[in-house]
Amino acid sequence: MSRIANAEFRSKVCSAEDAAKIIKNGMNVGFSGFTGAGYPKAVPIALAAQIKEAHERGEEFMIGCLTGASTAPEMDGVLAEVDGISYRMPYQSDPIMRNKINAGISGYQDIHLSHSGPQAWAGFMGKMDVALIEVTAITETGELVPSSSMGNNTLWLEAADKVILEVNSWQSIDLYGMHDVYQHNALPPNRIPYPLVSASDRIGTPTIKIDPAKVVAVVETDAEDRNTPFKPLDDESRMIAGHLLDFLSNEVKQGRLPKNLLPMQSGVGNIANAVLAGLMEGPFENLTSYTEVIQDGMVDLLDSGKMTIASATAFSLSPEYANKMNDNAAHYRDKIILRSQDISNNPEMIRRLGVISCNGLIEADIYGNVNSTHIMGSKMQNGIGGSGDFTRNAYISTFVTPSTAKGGAISSIVPMVSHHDHTEHDVMVVITEQGLADLRGLSPAKRAKVVIDNCAHPDYKPMLEEYVAAAAKASNSAHTPHDLNKALSWHARFLETGTMKA
Repeated sequence: MSRIANAEFRSKVCSAEDAAKIIKNGMNVGFSGFTGAGYPKAVPIALAAQIKEAHERGEEFMIGCLTGASTAPEMDGVLAEVDGISYRMPYQSDPIMRNKINAGISGYQDIHLSHSGPQAWAGFMGKMDVALIEVTAITETGELVPSSSMGNNTLWLEAADKVILEVNSWQSIDLYGMHDVYQHNALPPNRIPYPLVSASDRIGTPTIKIDPAKVVAVVETDAEDRNTPFKPLDDESRMIAGHLLDFLSNEVKQGRLPKNLLPMQSGVGNIANAVLAGLMEGPFENLTSYTEVIQDGMVDLLDSGKMTIASATAFSLSPEYANKMNDNAAHYRDKIILRSQDISNNPEMIRRLGVISCNGLIEADIYGNVNSTHIMGSKMQNGIGGSGDFTRNAYISTFVTPSTAKGGAISSIVPMVSHHDHTEHDVMVVITEQGLADLRGLSPAKRAKVVIDNCAHPDYKPMLEEYVAAAAKASNSAHTPHDLNKALSWHARFLETGTMKA
């Protein structure tokens, strides 16, 4: 049966190839999609084929690509492969897209996720020509049932001149009722506070209202999301999770957190998912989450009853858990709320609710500055995503990482980060398998000692201590001692020799 219950929308059904022809060279396109969930799956492939044909004829054809976050090979990958993206924001994780960015073929702007929608809606990136949005269904009254992510969808639909919809029957029809669609967007000076006072609040409707006159094409699909398996829990991940659980337990004991903690945020990835798995074994009950994505570990917490509600903007599930969600979406409707990322990542909401953030990093330095985006200072990995939204505004901000990478050739704790994403002013806790550094209330010199003592790998600890001594001498023990001749020498050594070890 068709998921399109409205006759006017059914009259606009066409092939992906015909829909793709609406998108022209130089246009800005707002795509749905957030961490491999809810992205369009047919039209981008057809568009990539048309771009390739145009290039073979010697014609220019590139578009601006704006999303909620990362997508998948069927979108970012195929468009990047044909050199079809001139501008990309705000976050990506596709290897082909990453290579095009680092080769200078595609321009990329790394933006806080909470900033991306409002900035685009305000016109900072130029006119929004087309919105290409995946939905689960279209109701009889012409309203859109969102799919497995909300992201920037409502903003793109409002801002775009034309709208193309993909109606994906793979997405569970029982997702209806899981979303909280709040369509009261405004730019300064007309913004009003979001009336949320807890992670469990619903302030909107289950569907998106749209002007049907803007919809120029509807494409029916039946294709699954990109769902990446998580690595099995290893000893290193368990140790990191254990350090965080011990820290949280002590915060409760000291009276700084309630027994059920405060709303939890978990970044994307294996380590963050391992931390969620660790909460399964912890003493905490009646947990809540106010975060970006629902990962496997969070589903387990909901199933166990340890977590009562999870608020996010998208799923980021393994294939096994994606099928589980599709089969049991009706069961999870009262436990999961999917909101627009302008709300899920809203700095004021994060601060008011007192969120405890937990994110990964590429490297941290001895003073607590964090690089979460660039390899060796220059090459973009994925982007800052929502980590800045949560870190800057969290009640307690934590970062988790193994202490080394590349088989020990790289230390995750360095004298100075090669790129700054999160400054020492926002980073409260750094955790590796070696231990936990609580940086709250510490001056830079004391921070350095705690980070080195607790988080650095034994192979690199003497080198870090040697650097601290040299930096104190070179700077005459200034407030934040650095020896600028040696601060990035570890990175330079790695680029020259393949290891940071002296």
